[in-house]
Amino acid sequence: MTYKEMQDVLMKELRLYHYPIAVKFFYDRAELDHFQEKAPEIHTPLKAMTFCQWEIGARMKGQIVYSDLGGLGCNNAKYSFGWKDIDDGEIKGHAKYTRDLEQAERFVRSKSRLPEGLLGIAVAPLGAIDGLYEPDTVHFYCDNMQAYHLAVDYMAATDTHPLRPSITMNSSACGGNVYTYLEQEFNMLPACSGSYNAGKTERGEINVIIPGKQFKAVFDRLQERINAGSSSITRPGDGFPGADVCKNCPLIIFKKEQ
Repeated sequence: MTYKEMQDVLMKELRLYHYPIAVKFFYDRAELDHFQEKAPEIHTPLKAMTFCQWEIGARMKGQIVYSDLGGLGCNNAKYSFGWKDIDDGEIKGHAKYTRDLEQAERFVRSKSRLPEGLLGIAVAPLGAIDGLYEPDTVHFYCDNMQAYHLAVDYMAATDTHPLRPSITMNSSACGGNVYTYLEQEFNMLPACSGSYNAGKTERGEINVIIPGKQFKAVFDRLQERINAGSSSITRPGDGFPGADVCKNCPLIIFKKEQ
């Protein structure tokens, strides 16, 4: 299947509210040149903004968004992407979360961080990247039960159990994607204090991030379940997420009129 076809299945079967985001970290100039030449339309931030705000264009508006350091106005993301070193400002920015500055510094240093040399980052709807690039990560903004289905399919597809997501202070979208890219592991985490408002996650969305190299296997597992009868785990036979009622409830049942 193409990425466009996979996106169509995911939107239909998981009842996604947002497009899955295909994230690409460009380190290779030839790959970047290919992307910029072949992409039908690229959007760039008019003013510097946060990484989670870049993703709004991809997941809500269906836009292909690209930027380098110049379009990023978030120091947390700059640190995660290897575009700045740790400094007093970064440590003090975490002081409100920690017991003291010493703890804040240790916590910042323990975050996942890309190696230096990153040229730029593309975030695009999964269905828009055919012929442009292979995703480094696929980032879903979804609800609790959608996240559970993705986690279950990941565990089955990769023979991994249990999952151990990585949650860090003030870096859910940026740091969450970096962790998954570097560790090649599934990540599921809440919005951080920055992305809750800046990234527009007031609906209570959960972040699910899957390594790009493992994504097709996860999709194939979903397809297996669909072919066997239903994409729904909670109520097999119903369309996902299934009827939102107590399991096997004998009262909430509908029948066709004669």
